[in-house]
Amino acid sequence: MNIASSLLAASLTLVATAAQAEFTLSSPSAPEGTFQSENILSEPYGFGCSGSNMSLALDWSDAPEGTQSYVLRMHDPDAPTGIGGWTHWVVVNIPAHVTHIDAGGPLPSGALETRTDFGVAGYGGPCPPENSSHKYVVTLDAMPMATLPEAMISADSMPALIGFITEGASLGQASLTLTYGR
Repeated sequence: MNIASSLLAASLTLVATAAQAEFTLSSPSAPEGTFQSENILSEPYGFGCSGSNMSLALDWSDAPEGTQSYVLRMHDPDAPTGIGGWTHWVVVNIPAHVTHIDAGGPLPSGALETRTDFGVAGYGGPCPPENSSHKYVVTLDAMPMATLPEAMISADSMPALIGFITEGASLGQASLTLTYGR
């Protein structure tokens, strides 16, 4: 192979690599980038909101090669906690063949909701303090294992533990930032 052929082959490889699709996440529940009333925290939580606390519908595509499961997290970095925000939803062990979660569930077989900063497992919708607007970052990590380590993970696992394991092993990440204010 001569130099011109080698350069052409290298150029085509770069173009093919650049043409690979990007791992994306979207929500039909929030088409304009903001939560709907059904996704807002419900009154029994005692934070002053009166939504239906229904989890978001989510769609994703083009996960990285080698993906065996997903970890989903929803976090409010603007929450005035003094410790880096508030985690509203964590779901681990979402099977690799899944590319959609329906609003309000049910979750795919094998998936597990873990503890949030509300102190319980499950979805907790947004409810920022009055007269403020917050960002909510929904992140989906592609994982190289079918399940997170069972010896460490249960419905009672803290968001920081899930984040630590996920950040260290993720093959790629897709995220979506939504807002809500009141």
